[in-house]
Amino acid sequence: MPASPLMSSDAIRDAFSAAMSAMYRQEVPAYGTLMELVADVNEATLRRDPTLRASLQATETLDRISQERHGAIRLGTEAELAMMRRVFAVMGMFPVGYYDLSEAGVPVHSTAFRAVDAAALKVNPFRVFTSLLRLDLIADPDLREAARETLSARCIFSGGAVALVEKAERDGGLSHADAARFVAEVLDTFRWHEVASVNLAMYQRLHSAHRLIADVVSFNGPHINHLTPRTLDIDAVQEGMPGRGITPKAVVEGPPSRACPILLRQTSFKAIEERVSFPDDAGALATGSHTARFGEIEQRGIALTPKGRALYDRLLGEARAHVRPAADGSNAEAYRSALEHSFAAFPDDWDALRLAGLGYFHYSVAPDADLSNLGAADIETLIKVGVFRFDPIVYEDFLPVSAAGIFQSNLGDQSVHDFAASPNQKLFETALGATVLNEFDHYARIERASIERCLAAVRVLAA
Repeated sequence: MPASPLMSSDAIRDAFSAAMSAMYRQEVPAYGTLMELVADVNEATLRRDPTLRASLQATETLDRISQERHGAIRLGTEAELAMMRRVFAVMGMFPVGYYDLSEAGVPVHSTAFRAVDAAALKVNPFRVFTSLLRLDLIADPDLREAARETLSARCIFSGGAVALVEKAERDGGLSHADAARFVAEVLDTFRWHEVASVNLAMYQRLHSAHRLIADVVSFNGPHINHLTPRTLDIDAVQEGMPGRGITPKAVVEGPPSRACPILLRQTSFKAIEERVSFPDDAGALATGSHTARFGEIEQRGIALTPKGRALYDRLLGEARAHVRPAADGSNAEAYRSALEHSFAAFPDDWDALRLAGLGYFHYSVAPDADLSNLGAADIETLIKVGVFRFDPIVYEDFLPVSAAGIFQSNLGDQSVHDFAASPNQKLFETALGATVLNEFDHYARIERASIERCLAAVRVLAA
């Protein structure tokens, strides 16, 4: 059978992820050091924990660990967001979840573009946390209008990238040659641009309003802010960073360390200071600097149900009400202690989590299951007799409080910005030109489908 003239969206995503990683390694050398550390920790963790290895093998997710990345970008206009959605669609990436970061002092709202079906995730689970600046949260009306004018004058996508997106939409995909050009053209959107799009005085005004506002408005493109590998033991990475010449942030964001990891834990190294050239009215360039890009690491646990997420949010809130983590890490130990104390109320056993309805699981028929004399046994009986096994479904998404904590610590803000929490998913989706996928519904469908496949297999094999 002749090969398809079109390159699959999964293969394009895989190529783009590899190109992005290579580019970021050149632009931020410490990222390469971080990748080496994560690889070493993951290898040691799998040697030490055969149960974890077996679970990853059972869910066919072991091979993806070493290539897993997530990036983060910040966009300035609704038009940029709408076009970015079309760009990511060529790579088989779709918007999942809505995140309001204003409640945590960051003037953006966001979604995550990622692959959604299991087969696509196994090819490459590359995801990009994509934020849109909330200009309405800039209090100074003159500064708000200046930011709007600056952003409206820029074009972050090349003509070639736009043309290739339109071609993919028209033809149902891209040829291998066009896909290679697409990767190169789109990669330029995410490169670091040393020459700013505003003068030094305007940059300082934007910076004073919020460092993230300056990061979005002052440049000609949404430079990739971090590219995050996945580790199987984030505490080991946190402890190992100083030995590799990297200073980690003081506190790991998310839940505390657990035997049964939940949701998402993240840490990072501090944003690097980068040279920037600011144009003046005469066309000369003034030298300055900007800090935005950093190295992040994540450890992913089980996706929680609405009940589990409500418990997580309550316990996190209790810990932060007792000790709010300082941006400079001065109360890091106190916060870790408060977190561990609060989360003692969250079950730390897979079966207890499952029976309490706190997490989503993937069910499968055990390879050595005895299918004789099953009769009309229910799911719980089939689990008890060893016919069914269950493995946690990996949380593929993000946490707004954790994302804000990473943003703030790496933007260098010592002060806390107060924005009125103002979620507006409808406004965001209007700008996006699409609705975002509800993550809870999605994980529930995955779990339900795995149960139905198991029951169907048992009926066939026991017949």
